[in-house]
Amino acid sequence: MMGADAASAALGIELAELDEGRAVCRMTVTEQMINGHDLCHGGYVFLLADTAFACACNTAGPVTVAAGAEISFVSPARAGDVLVAEAAERTRYGRSGIYDVTVRRNDGQVVAEFRGRSRELK
Repeated sequence: MMGADAASAALGIELAELDEGRAVCRMTVTEQMINGHDLCHGGYVFLLADTAFACACNTAGPVTVAAGAEISFVSPARAGDVLVAEAAERTRYGRSGIYDVTVRRNDGQVVAEFRGRSRELK
């Protein structure tokens, strides 16, 4: 899946770890990702978390997509920060699942908490 993900590749997102129901992705914040407040635009943080979520929810086999997601921004990221998103499956039921993703800066500070709801395609 990641091999065909042009959006993640364009942002330099790397898959660092992958296990059943779990994934870790990494991205360096570039100058092009900075908003008018000199902070990483939240859309990029969401995209990183969403990529980790997608990797984690597709470890079970069937093609799985997002049914919905929400994010809470906790602290800022700045140019040069390396962000690490760790996704973990909370539960799967039928063709659906719930996954939590924590995005941290390289200093360990939490940047955002993301919750994704997945749905297997038939």
